[in-house]
This record gives sequence, C-alpha cells and structure tokens, in this order.
Amino acid sequence: MKRSAPEGTGAPANQAPTGDTTRAATDAHGHIDAPAGRTSSPGRPPSLRDVARLSGVTYQTVSRVINDSPKVRDETRLRVLAAIEQLGFRPNGAARALASGRTQVLGVLSLGTSAYETPSTLEGIESAAASAGYTVTFAGTRAPQLAAMRKAVHALVDQRVDGVILIAPLISIDVDALPLPPSLPVVAVEGAPGSRVSAVVIDQVGGSRAATKHLLGLGHRNVWHIAGPQGWFDSRGREEGWRSALAEAEIEPPPLLVGDWGHTSGYEAGRILSGLAEATAVFVANDDMALGLLRALHEGGRRVPEDVSVVGFDDLPEAAYMQPPLTTVRQEFFEVGQQSIRLLLDQIDGRTSAETRPVVPTRLVLRQSTAPPF
Repeated sequence: MKRSAPEGTGAPANQAPTGDTTRAATDAHGHIDAPAGRTSSPGRPPSLRDVARLSGVTYQTVSRVINDSPKVRDETRLRVLAAIEQLGFRPNGAARALASGRTQVLGVLSLGTSAYETPSTLEGIESAAASAGYTVTFAGTRAPQLAAMRKAVHALVDQRVDGVILIAPLISIDVDALPLPPSLPVVAVEGAPGSRVSAVVIDQVGGSRAATKHLLGLGHRNVWHIAGPQGWFDSRGREEGWRSALAEAEIEPPPLLVGDWGHTSGYEAGRILSGLAEATAVFVANDDMALGLLRALHEGGRRVPEDVSVVGFDDLPEAAYMQPPLTTVRQEFFEVGQQSIRLLLDQIDGRTSAETRPVVPTRLVLRQSTAPPF
C-alpha cells in the first residue's frame, strides 16, 4: 500500500521535496534566511508559492496553514506563519472562498423598517463577527411589500454570504416565506414564536411586568400604558407584560393608548392623560414617546413625579438627561447582536445549539421620574 508523506514534507511530482527535509534557517527574530532568488519578484505582491519557497514547504501546505487545517505539524505551521509575516503576504479572499466553500462574509437583512435596530445591536453583530474572522454586509428595505423584500433578499444572497442575521420586527412579515435558500443559515432578531428560523429575543414581557409592578409597588392604584404600533412584536410583548402585571394584581386595565414610537405620538397621548386626575402612573413602550409625554404633562400643569410617575423602555442615552431623569427598562442591544452571531456561527459550523431561541434579559433602571402618589 502506498503511504502518503507526512504533512509539510510532500512535494509536487515534478520537483524534489521542499518540506521539512529542506529546512529554511531563521534568525533570532524568527525571520527566515531564504536562499537567493526565493523571494517574490519586485513589482508584484507576494504569492502563496513565494511563501512556500521561503518556508521550504509545498504550496498545498501553505494553503492548509492559511485555512487553519489541523493536519499540519506545529513546527511547520510556525515556519509558514513566519514566512507570511516576513513577506507581508495577504491571502486572496476569492481563492480562500473557493478552497473552503465559504466567503467569510455574513449578511444583515433588515425588512419592514430602518429604525428598528440601534447602533449598539449592529456594534454587537460586527464585533462578534470580526472576532470570528468574518466581515458583515447589509441589505434591506423599509417597504414591507413582498416585491421589495424579495429584492433585498436577492441582493444579499447574490453576495454569497455564509449566513444571515434577519431583522424583521413586523408581525406581518412571514420570515418562513422569504426566498432564502433552505441551506443558508439564518438567525432572526426577535421573530414569531413557532417559526422554523432560530431567533434571539429580548425579554419584552418580563421588562414590562417589572415596570408595571414597580409603579403598583409605589402605591399607584392603576397604571396607564402608551403602546407602540400594534404591528410590532415589541409592542405586543410590552403590552402583554403590562396586562399580565395588572391581572396578577386583580386590576382592570384602563383604556390603551397607542403611539408610533415617536415623540409626537407620546405628546398627543400625554395631552389626553394630563386631563385625567386618576392617571397617576404611566408605563410608556419606549423612551422617545416618554419624552413627548413629559412635555405634554408639563404643559398641562402635571408635575413628574409628584402628580404622575412615568416609566419608559429602552434606556436610551438621553433618558438619564430628561427632566426629570427617566426611570426606564434597559435592553441589552449589544448582547443581542453578540448572541445572534454566536447562534449563526453554530449553524454555519454544524454545531447543535443548546437553545434556538435564547432570551436576553432586561433590567429596570430607577431614576427620578417615579415616586409614591402624593
């Protein structure tokens, strides 16, 4: 039976072995003392074969080192890496993709809105991707129409990404029906329970329950709620948490007020609430609407927190600088991005994840906008 040569000692059939049998000398700094004529030609960047000649191995061995193959001896790997550093060699991305079947590129696909994700989430995605050796590319559309979504999907898939983080916060978007290749790894941020797509979700219900129970615990007889748009998963979860906490306290919920996530809608709801003496506590579905509410209450002669206690959701950087500083529910957006990448890489690498729908906890941040009723 023919024996294969150990890794790092083989050579092409038409030349003598150039592996460990011809060891290139290194100096005290790890630089290789190459024979004359064995470096790259002037005027062109160093190639994989230049690295092979300098380190005294085959170009196949250099390719295996670049692709982190375990079938290379440690001493050979170190010699190749020293040659790569000395020559300033940069692997060709297209060639690596052909060799490994991967592009080392991940996609972020945002459908239905461009306002959903905070910079912190995208920072978490990019940070975790970079740590794993991946770059990130983005595609998306504000329009939830099928034609626009198909165009965005195709724009990303055409780039041959290795996997996709899907941001589709609207309940109306059926992520299972998107024209994504069945073999393409996909992870959603939020997403519908029961979907075949794995998702990383924020504990919207738990955060809203904590906000509502905090206000009830201060002694308020009821808690009003300014909800986000009804077509969003976030709005649904936060309303559910609010109703759950009131039901647990055996309190009939007051009429629901609905906003659109913006300051103006919070302001309009605040104009209604400022005229209701019984409205002494308000849980708002996000900090932007809470800011509009604070303005309307001030104009209506209602003091915060002496007359009305207010809790928001998100913990935006501005929340600590509102007047008064806003009690709110913090979402760990950066952690959502990090966990999304970890879950996606598990799929790409064929690992079985312990969870296909991990939940990122929220935290109630107490400031000066809440107090017992006077």
